[in-house]
Amino acid sequence: MKKLIAIVLCVLMMVSAVACASKPAATESQTGTETKAAQGKVFNIYAWNEEFKGFFEKYYKVPEGVTVNWIINPSDGGVYQQKLDEALLNQATAADDDKVDMFLAEADYIGKYVNSDYTMGIDKIGYKNADTMYEYTIKAATDDKGVCKGVSFQCCPAAVIYRKSIAKDVLGTDVPAEVQAAIDTWDKFDAVAAKAKEKGYYMTASFAETFRTFSNNCTMPWVDANNNIQFDPMITAWIDQTDKYIQNGYTLTAGVWDQEKTNEMFKTGKTMCFFGPAWYYNFCMTNAMDPENGCVGDWSIVKGPQAYFWGGTWLLAATGSDNTEMLKDIFETFTINEEVCENLVKNENQYPNNTKIAEKFANDPTYGNTAILDGQNDIAVFAELAKDIKWENHTNYDQLLNEGLQNKLQEYFKGNVDKDTAMKNFYNYVKETYANLNVPQA
Repeated sequence: MKKLIAIVLCVLMMVSAVACASKPAATESQTGTETKAAQGKVFNIYAWNEEFKGFFEKYYKVPEGVTVNWIINPSDGGVYQQKLDEALLNQATAADDDKVDMFLAEADYIGKYVNSDYTMGIDKIGYKNADTMYEYTIKAATDDKGVCKGVSFQCCPAAVIYRKSIAKDVLGTDVPAEVQAAIDTWDKFDAVAAKAKEKGYYMTASFAETFRTFSNNCTMPWVDANNNIQFDPMITAWIDQTDKYIQNGYTLTAGVWDQEKTNEMFKTGKTMCFFGPAWYYNFCMTNAMDPENGCVGDWSIVKGPQAYFWGGTWLLAATGSDNTEMLKDIFETFTINEEVCENLVKNENQYPNNTKIAEKFANDPTYGNTAILDGQNDIAVFAELAKDIKWENHTNYDQLLNEGLQNKLQEYFKGNVDKDTAMKNFYNYVKETYANLNVPQA
């Protein structure tokens, strides 16, 4: 009997084992953990130039098996936004490998994309903003409901970048603290411009050189709640200053990106002051760094008459991306990874969106920028300016309204049309570009 019972138990155990073997294994979700979504093998990035592309290829390790495609269109005239909008409109029906995964946006129009369904919250990809990020960069990427949609890898406090040899001739000093004391108000700046003219120099090299200093200190947006165009007193002040500078020969009529202006950065140039943030070195001052015709070391930076910021590049997560893990990894690499943030300062002349790294360089007595400055610790200057950056009075129309006003007024400053005609042309441009906006005159 005992032998029989043992045989029966053995059979039952074998049947049970077979049954267990044939039963499907429990899924991850059944065991209390979520199943990870399959990740795509093609990562598409939309951008308007190759600045971030260079940093990406230098400092980011693309996951094995993933192909990165860069779709780059120029920003001028809104071309980049047009091409990006077309892609986003087709996002829902596009093949997985053709979908936009990440795209870049500037301060002048980031709100348009942040407050849309074409971007997704950073929480959807498992990313969390770090305490070391500058608050305004977070605010700029946050929608009206409080959802953050992306990150910026840079902070963009801007300064006056002055030619030391010219400052020495005009002011009798090239020491930053003394130069700053000489131009710390617009009235003083204007007075120095007159002195520079007497010495045969220009104070600035473009009619639009100081535009961002004024526009980033506006107290009201370009467009009010009723879609009316409105001129902030700061914009009017810029027009009045530029009018005076053109008439007195303190500046050139060149555009801010024109070759005539950038030629003034050669050692043969006659311009004392340029305005820009850290990215301005690489993007705009290659002539100054020319080994034969440039003037490396003949530059320093100071706050100038007014604190301001200019630009910035935000990385936004596109809704529908099947590469959420890579999105998170990219965001972390360029904001949290301290080694990468340090390299952006040391190797790329950038000001990072990481207060810990910025403070490290700002307080380092051995650090100095020798790539273009004469060993001056520009991070220390920018770190102080960054404290004054605020994100206020921005609209989705800013890029084309800022560009349009400058372009139409340039015709007046060049003497091709009178001021009233230039303003009429601007208002016509506004109506052609944004039919929903109301202008004082057609």
